[in-house]
Amino acid sequence: MSGSNRLAGLKARPKDTTVEEVRRVDEVGEARGFLDRTPRKKPGRKPSPRTHQLHPKVFPWVGEAIAAEAERLGVTQGQLIELMWEKYEGSH
Repeated sequence: MSGSNRLAGLKARPKDTTVEEVRRVDEVGEARGFLDRTPRKKPGRKPSPRTHQLHPKVFPWVGEAIAAEAERLGVTQGQLIELMWEKYEGSH
């Protein structure tokens, strides 16, 4: 290219967006093998009801004890904290 803008002479034209015209364009596209690619649903996993995150600073021995107990019980550390909270609330 010589550095000149070869597209400078192009003019924008408004597109016909009537329902009939959009339907006609869709039909022509489908007849030529183009399929509708609009997303049907949100991809990925469904959100968990456990969305609140905690980032407590604890002494290393406390963190290690929580991790070990969660592992022993076969639950996550968050689930163990929920169990501990239920016990705490029940003690009052």
